[in-house]
Amino acid sequence: MDKVKIGFAPTRRNLFSAEAAIEYANLTREKMDELAIDYVDILNINEDGLLYDDEGVEQIAEKFKAAKIDGLFIANENFGTEYACARLAKKLDVPVLLWGPKDETPAADGSRLRDTQCGLFAIGKVLRRFKVPFTYVKNSDIDSPEFARGLQDFIKVCNVVKTFKQTRILQVGPRPFDFWTVICNEGELLERFNISLSPVPIKELVQEIEKIKETRAEDVQAVINYFEANTEVQISAKDLEMVAALKVALQSLCQTYGCNAGVIQCWTALQDEIGILPYASLSLLQEEGLPFVCETDVHGAISELLIEAASLGEHRAIFADVNCRHPENENGELLQHLGVFAYSTAETKPILPQRHFVFDYPGSVAFRAIKDEYTLCRFDGDNGEYSLLMGTGKGIDGPYNQGTYLYLEFDNLNRLEFKLVEGPYIHHVAAVRKNVVPILYEACKYLGVQPDFYDPIEEDVKAYLRGD
Repeated sequence: MDKVKIGFAPTRRNLFSAEAAIEYANLTREKMDELAIDYVDILNINEDGLLYDDEGVEQIAEKFKAAKIDGLFIANENFGTEYACARLAKKLDVPVLLWGPKDETPAADGSRLRDTQCGLFAIGKVLRRFKVPFTYVKNSDIDSPEFARGLQDFIKVCNVVKTFKQTRILQVGPRPFDFWTVICNEGELLERFNISLSPVPIKELVQEIEKIKETRAEDVQAVINYFEANTEVQISAKDLEMVAALKVALQSLCQTYGCNAGVIQCWTALQDEIGILPYASLSLLQEEGLPFVCETDVHGAISELLIEAASLGEHRAIFADVNCRHPENENGELLQHLGVFAYSTAETKPILPQRHFVFDYPGSVAFRAIKDEYTLCRFDGDNGEYSLLMGTGKGIDGPYNQGTYLYLEFDNLNRLEFKLVEGPYIHHVAAVRKNVVPILYEACKYLGVQPDFYDPIEEDVKAYLRGD
């Protein structure tokens, strides 16, 4: 993950104490330094280092654009200048965080220096007038846990938005004919979200594999060594070499086409060409932070990018089919796939079996994933409407399955089942071992995507974001 860079724009209004605003702006800077926030400051814009007029708006916007900030932090250090804040935010078109430090106790004579909270009401109203979406952290002390958490969560939101807007997906081959569920609208993704596809035929991948074997033998051997050190390898040396070469080739094509994720027609044309399934290769790509999913599920790849970005890459994702109900637990569900789980999610030692349980080819991987709390998400859409389904589940015991698998228990499995059937979603989901639902929810306001839940948790999410 590239580090998220924030533009810091503390603001004041002339009617209130400039000295107090400067003092609190400096205290805010100290807190951001303590939290290791990467930010661009405006100390060189004027002698106060604060935003309060049109001249400052122009200079700050120019500086922040040159620095390629990923988010704007408006810190309301006294009442603030609402029109300057709104004009700056409108020019930058990045996520906006609005916060102000809690006002001090009035002086003995009843006078007040800042009236920060009142100014927050004004700024929020004018941002709405300018149709600028923003994230709000409650009016709180600089050293409060609510402020620290809110600022750090905003960084994660910015990372989701940044990732989404920069997404380019390598598409290797068309979708399998039978998989109408993974149909996507390439033009609409580009027009609405700036998400582009880079389609290449299976033949180009085969040619890349041949080139990789000749020119990058050391890289192929490094992948072989990884599998041998971390996996129970049951396939031949020849097949293992192809698994490794496929991994390197897919990575190489992503670099060539500037892609941060990929999808592949995983069967059956690929097996006719190279004699293996791609799942072990994809699992390792997942582990290295390059989501690559099967059955050319473009919306699935986007889901993975979003959910990993929400954790700042702290956890790697699994990409799974929601398969069937637990035989004994009425709210338990099997999540299982052909191998598109990142290696670090394995609880049992991964195996490269001689053949896949459906297809008579090598190249799959099998293990049970770690039992933990998971966030699930699915970006999807049809008929021109897009939404992001999200929620959590808890890992539980269940019967052995082939491939990569995990059982999760939900508060009410029926709610998830009905969402997946009634749509616009399908049976593929991305999941990480961290509750990032509030981050995904907040990011939706900047993505132009409708947040959606399979459990009635929206009020709980809003309470978290309020700092309740």
